[in-house]
Amino acid sequence: MNPDDVILQTPVPTALTIAGSDSGGGAGAQADLKTFLACRVHGMSAITAVTVQNSLGVSGFYELPPTAVAEQIESVAGDIGVGAAKTGMLASAAIMEAIAGAVDKVGIGRSGNIPFVVDPVAASQHGDPLLRPDALDALRTLIIPRATLVTPNLGEIRLLTGITVSRPDDMRAAAEALLGLGAKWALVKGGHLDGPEARDLLFDGETEVSYSSPRTATMHTHGSGDTLAAAITSSLARGYDVPTAVEHGKQFIQAAVRGSFPLGSGLGPVGHFWRVAPWP
Repeated sequence: MNPDDVILQTPVPTALTIAGSDSGGGAGAQADLKTFLACRVHGMSAITAVTVQNSLGVSGFYELPPTAVAEQIESVAGDIGVGAAKTGMLASAAIMEAIAGAVDKVGIGRSGNIPFVVDPVAASQHGDPLLRPDALDALRTLIIPRATLVTPNLGEIRLLTGITVSRPDDMRAAAEALLGLGAKWALVKGGHLDGPEARDLLFDGETEVSYSSPRTATMHTHGSGDTLAAAITSSLARGYDVPTAVEHGKQFIQAAVRGSFPLGSGLGPVGHFWRVAPWP
């Protein structure tokens, strides 16, 4: 591909990830930025914590000062502008409190007009905790009420609402409970349910949209939740409505899972390469 042949949209859409750094490169802010790039959106980051992790799991994490997180958000929003934003690992109640103040200040989330996707990351794919014990209530009361869309998996739904989703018929009640926490839209991800297809449910209290996709036989799905939320955020940054953005996100993650690959000795990541031109 000749670089002279690439014509970028002007102005280029922008998206911000507020998340932790994954030293293994498969999840967290790294996965978000790769997804933004593949979706032709300029990605920016506000790092909340640095994790020590590889394909075998997370062995530790180090939080940034809450003021540093807030200042990152305000810096990029005040100069570059944010078309849409998402969260990932938020680590602690103090960081969440700083984020809530910063997003309100710059108009991200329900208090403004910038879409805000909350991926309520509570643990890594290996089950390693990524939240301090005091942080779950702050996630419920400070972050989710500001969300345009919240995108929990089934384990996160159980932590946030107390509801155990064991079959597709339980998904509507889970979505209603998430809306009760203040989110405008809820995407209940049913990928951990049994069955030949992965089923998700999107709901805002009135409009209900169901999604289903065939499963891919792979263990290498590290970063799949981050990638889905980032792809949705990319489409929101381009001006699409929530149901359309979720449809785009589902298409992206299905292709990324099909393109997943082994890395290290444990769980490999989903592949963001599928939308990138082949190496010349």
